[in-house]
Amino acid sequence: MRRTFLITGVSSGLGRAFAAAALDAGHLAVGTVRDPRQTGAFEALAPGRATARLLDVTDDHAVSTVVDDVERSVGPIDVLISNAGYGLEGTVEETAMEDARRQFEVNVFGSVAVVKAVLPHMRRRRRGHIFTVSSMAGLTALPGVAFYGASKFAVEGIAGSLAQEVAGFGIHVTSLALGSFRTDWAGRSMVRVPRTVPDYDDVFGPLRTARQTKDGNQAGDPARAAQAVLRVLDSDKPPVHLVLGRDAVRLVEQGQRQLADDLAAWSELSVSTDFRTGD
Repeated sequence: MRRTFLITGVSSGLGRAFAAAALDAGHLAVGTVRDPRQTGAFEALAPGRATARLLDVTDDHAVSTVVDDVERSVGPIDVLISNAGYGLEGTVEETAMEDARRQFEVNVFGSVAVVKAVLPHMRRRRRGHIFTVSSMAGLTALPGVAFYGASKFAVEGIAGSLAQEVAGFGIHVTSLALGSFRTDWAGRSMVRVPRTVPDYDDVFGPLRTARQTKDGNQAGDPARAAQAVLRVLDSDKPPVHLVLGRDAVRLVEQGQRQLADDLAAWSELSVSTDFRTGD
């Protein structure tokens, strides 16, 4: 069955890989870009089936306008992949509030705006699949990317709630918790906070150096991630949370064990806060 995909952020990286896989499988793909010079390159991937739209996901009105236009001029959106976003690296203390707010504006509220614009159409048709792009940092806390991770924790939480809200409408929701993939995320797409507090040199310095060194050599293959998405799309019972990448599986499992250990160690204190019979 041929589907129509709307994928945000297709200029490079995972967004481009998601679109390429959908097009190779014979689907239609509408991809959003921010630079008009990128539209031609995207549409050349599959003339007649690849369509580019200019969009800044932080512009709520533009998001609604683009989604409605796609519905009218291209066709019903069967699959949304809300991929647009960027990384922010820095310690909590060194990160300016302006940078932290901007991270949430793009990664969280930009994603929510696209999801909300697509939902009425999918709900009316009683079908559709929404993919939000998250990170292993959205399921287990990692040092040095607190606000990026927090934005992805928010994406994971929203996806989990949304999945329960729309299940009765025939709409599936899957959040992709990605590990380290070979994209520009740790390079061109990464905003690096200036260092200002020497006390963090020993903790954060090696993390930044390691991330820069690994850029371009990550184990994750974007094309394989895209194929995983297509496989999930054809599942009768798709997951709400899908972890992709060996490193992501390892770190998320480690974080889950730490949470389980804390729950077990402090369970007596945890349940002691309830009202007692007779109080």
